[in-house]
Amino acid sequence: MDFKSKKKVIQTIVVSLIINGALPVLVYNFLVDHYSSFVSLLFATLIPLGDNLYHIIKYRIADAFGLFMLTGFVLSLLAFVLGGNERLILLRESVVTGLLGLIFIASLFFAKPLIYHFAIRFSAKDETEGKFEKNWEVPYFRFVLRIMTAIWGIALLGEAVVKIILVYELSISTFLAVSQLIFYGVIGAAILFTIGYRRYAKIRLDQLINNQ
Repeated sequence: MDFKSKKKVIQTIVVSLIINGALPVLVYNFLVDHYSSFVSLLFATLIPLGDNLYHIIKYRIADAFGLFMLTGFVLSLLAFVLGGNERLILLRESVVTGLLGLIFIASLFFAKPLIYHFAIRFSAKDETEGKFEKNWEVPYFRFVLRIMTAIWGIALLGEAVVKIILVYELSISTFLAVSQLIFYGVIGAAILFTIGYRRYAKIRLDQLINNQ
């Protein structure tokens, strides 16, 4: 990754943290003096939702963050209808993240883990699926994809558990400020692991294939 690409990635992360972290805190603190805590929090969480809807419309794709927020908003409305409180609103993303983590872990018991399908889905090469099918015959390749799937499942589930604990230990303003840092920290660590482990595994896989 060159300097220009790294700069663009950093700018994207900073903007996202401002929109998904700082602005909701400011809006909540401003509205809470005029409305109930529940209503203030509901409005504050509309900001990251709007940001994700904008990207979905602009790029015509529903990325992971967009799906998190859309699902979370539905859970927020359900909480409101059922008479939920602000803590339940704060937990909605954690519920979605936790469920995704469980899905990753559950896929380990299927013929092919979730990472296998994700790798094919997000690859731009037409021959990738055929290549993956061929590599799937190699036991080490299957082992690598299952390790990656397990790490992502544990990371997502762990992120959810940590935030569920913190939501009852921190004030609403503090939780709003740190929740996105936790999310990006966990996702960032999982991505770095995936990149590093993939490079290591590819070298070993090529050696195994060449020695066959």
